[in-house]
Amino acid sequence: DSPKFLKYGDVSIIDMVPGKPMCVESFSDYTPLGHFTIGDTRQSVAVGVIKVVDKKAAGAGKVTKSAQKAQKAK
Repeated sequence: DSPKFLKYGDVSIIDMVPGKPMCVESFSDYTPLGHFTIGDTRQSVAVGVIKVVDKKAAGAGKVTKSAQKAQKAK
């Protein structure tokens, strides 16, 4: 229950909150966007499958200048 860290070979279900906007889907909905790998200094340190995605409302986050231009062009 709630370990502080995981050792090599351990398996866990984790709630992840990204620091930047990401394009992901649950593995069952769209397989290519439903898995991930985390790397550190050219070595994979974690791999996983996304079970559930809690989507925020559109425009709730930071919008880049290029994205604003693209929205105006529509």
